[in-house]
Amino acid sequence: MPFKLSFKALPAGLAALALSLSVSMANAAEYNIDPTHSFINFKTKHLGYSWLSGTFNKISGTIDYDPENSADQKVNIEIDTASLDTNHAERDKHLRGPDFFDVEEFPTATFVSTGYSGDNNGGTLSGDLTLHGVTKNISFDVTKIGEGKDPWGGYRAGFEGSYTLKRKDFGMDFNLGPAAEEVQVDLFIEAIQKK
Repeated sequence: MPFKLSFKALPAGLAALALSLSVSMANAAEYNIDPTHSFINFKTKHLGYSWLSGTFNKISGTIDYDPENSADQKVNIEIDTASLDTNHAERDKHLRGPDFFDVEEFPTATFVSTGYSGDNNGGTLSGDLTLHGVTKNISFDVTKIGEGKDPWGGYRAGFEGSYTLKRKDFGMDFNLGPAAEEVQVDLFIEAIQKK
């Protein structure tokens, strides 16, 4: 027999509490990252004169998002490192090799959140970034871009964040000159609520 909760049968105070809990439970949900509308881009200085930029074309993961309880936000992202794309085949081959990402040895990079401080609109996300076989706990600012229903009957939420890493911290110390020791990583994540 299915369980049904009748607010009429409860005293006023309990009914309000039950309604509050049901709204909170409805808002808290798990989301799948939409790989066709999510982007992880990176850029580093080229000779100190301009930027060299690229992206990863294959990403996946989940987000636990609760707009009513910001401390419960959780993020899990997996990146296919071989999917990097800088719009230059020879450069991409070099970046996939042992001097940089070494994608045969380390085919994925991951980020698993360990904490969040902020509110529904943004804050600081902390977590373990594993890249090139090295795991480091990092923190960076994130902002909610928006959320709502989509034209296909689903519900979506979008977020952005940015983090600057030092290549040497992750064992990638191929000499590109001092201007290219740091890499800026920009995340634009759109996720679809699981049904």
